[in-house]
Amino acid sequence: MFEFINIVVRISDLELIQILMKNSRTPFVKIAEMLGVSETAVRKRIRKLERDGVIRKYTIEVDPKKIGFEITALIGIDTKPEHYIPTLEKLREMKEVINMYSSSGDHMILIECWFKNSKELTNFIKTLEEIEGITKICPAIILEKIK
Repeated sequence: MFEFINIVVRISDLELIQILMKNSRTPFVKIAEMLGVSETAVRKRIRKLERDGVIRKYTIEVDPKKIGFEITALIGIDTKPEHYIPTLEKLREMKEVINMYSSSGDHMILIECWFKNSKELTNFIKTLEEIEGITKICPAIILEKIK
């Protein structure tokens, strides 16, 4: 019985998280209506998710083209093992890097970058090539965000 109750709570948390992921500015009253619970319950649940580190921050989604960035690229990067951490530290400081991920797929590191034009992308790739320990750089230009 206890496990069943725990599963129901997680499903409610997931529904709440999905609503906030679509629009983190959705009013608590509207969320409460959508979930069939009180506004107080929604506030308490969100506070708990924040305290537990499930919700780490609230952010916005930007259309880079609307602010002058014509190229959005995902760049896969591989390094020599001993240069992995120093490379992460260097990438973390670069203004072009919007998001950065550690990966177990085709590349060790994935970065999302915005560029005003192809010359900026080319110059950034050249900068990456100069970082000691980087063994592979694989840029992919995002044509369109679908979801």
